Amino acid sequence: MGRTRAASVGAGLVGALVFVEFVSGFLQGYYTPLATDIARHLDIHDADVNWFEAAQLLLSALCVPPLSKLGDLVGHQRVLLWSAVLTAVATWGIALSTSFTSYLVFWALQGIFTVWLPLEVALIYRRSAGLPLRAAATRKATGVIVAALQAGAIAGALSAGVASAAFGSIWMVLAVPAVLTVGVVVVIKGFVPDVHEPQRGSLDGLGLLWISSSLLLVTGGLSLVRVLGVGSAWPWLAIVLGAAVLVPFCRHELRTADPIIDLRVMRQPAMWPVQFTALLFGVSVLGAQIPLSTFAQTDPAEHGYGLGLDASSVAPIIGGYVLSMLVGALLFARVSQRLSPRNCLIGAAGMVALGYGSLVALHDSVAQMIGCMVVAGLGSGALVAALPAAAAAAAPEGRTAVATGLTNTTKTIGGSFASCVFGVALAAGAAHSTAASLSGYYTVWIVCSATALVAAVGLTFVPRLAFADPAGLEEMSR
Repeated sequence: MGRTRAASVGAGLVGALVFVEFVSGFLQGYYTPLATDIARHLDIHDADVNWFEAAQLLLSALCVPPLSKLGDLVGHQRVLLWSAVLTAVATWGIALSTSFTSYLVFWALQGIFTVWLPLEVALIYRRSAGLPLRAAATRKATGVIVAALQAGAIAGALSAGVASAAFGSIWMVLAVPAVLTVGVVVVIKGFVPDVHEPQRGSLDGLGLLWISSSLLLVTGGLSLVRVLGVGSAWPWLAIVLGAAVLVPFCRHELRTADPIIDLRVMRQPAMWPVQFTALLFGVSVLGAQIPLSTFAQTDPAEHGYGLGLDASSVAPIIGGYVLSMLVGALLFARVSQRLSPRNCLIGAAGMVALGYGSLVALHDSVAQMIGCMVVAGLGSGALVAALPAAAAAAAPEGRTAVATGLTNTTKTIGGSFASCVFGVALAAGAAHSTAASLSGYYTVWIVCSATALVAAVGLTFVPRLAFADPAGLEEMSR
């Protein structure tokens, strides 16, 4: 009976959130194939398109903590609706803008959609209150919506090519995701119930100022490394200052009755390894996909390595990775019921380490790379779904959105750091060639494997039965 109730978080709610996350994934997959078309439309260099991604990552890191906190205070559904409206405005702005500056502003504002998943997990956790297997219900529903996110990313990448061929105008091509974001607003307003119970507290403006300053300096510094180069002192000065700002931030948060990020909760044995894992996981899930694509498209006859594929032929490798992430997201809830959530997290991180580590030796054929990326993808999909659910289970009641949102923020920082380091590594030894160096690719794969392995070790410090429901402990012990 308990298992039946645990499975019924609410088909209507989960169905609505599946659509929201599908559109989230669609946004993440749609624009990449259109980068060159957008550059020609704006009459800018292809490399300048990277500024859009950098601006969006920066705003994402800045907006998730305060919006997650607002969700806990005034209602997760309300903030989800507000963020959807802003995302729709930004996406229509991208479609209708004609200048680099306006594109940059709207592209950055669109990054507000990164708060959707933390708010959705908080909604699911709130809706499952009273169920005997509350954490298990949250994991199962989270796995479903994360699978929808991965499906949306696939659909977005495929739809971009179809829309580009079907429409003669770039604004019509870019209007496709804009229409879907309007649909998100309608679905949230009509089908996501506002069941929030008022919470006491405030936004902690000074804490928000400190953490925003730190994130701005660190992520901005990492972006400057790519622009000014590793030899410039300015990026490193910004990063050091960003780290230094964390000292007064931590002091303030520990003295504040209602902090924006409760450090006392974050340093608990069930919480800090989750956030630490999210930071390290960002290295591979956000930083390693472009190197994977460029390696596969490198001509082995000219450079002595690579697979010599074109943009369309590389699809099986990317597709195998994304599809395996979808499967991993769907399977993690079932596996965690048998092995415990803690062991599932450790195993997922281990699979990521194994997949990327295997690439060091197995990268000479499409079959070898697909095999390695499927292993890494299964673990990555499980982690994408498991980390916010684990953070929600470990957080105090009424603070779930902040805890789950922080997994997104730390993951983004890890991805920004990886993008910086991998860019430097791939450029090393490739001064006289447009192709990256083979030693740089080895560095990417080794770093991804090592960070995942360190995350797995960190997760062993989590208490053995953390994140598990009391009613489910007997079944896991059999």
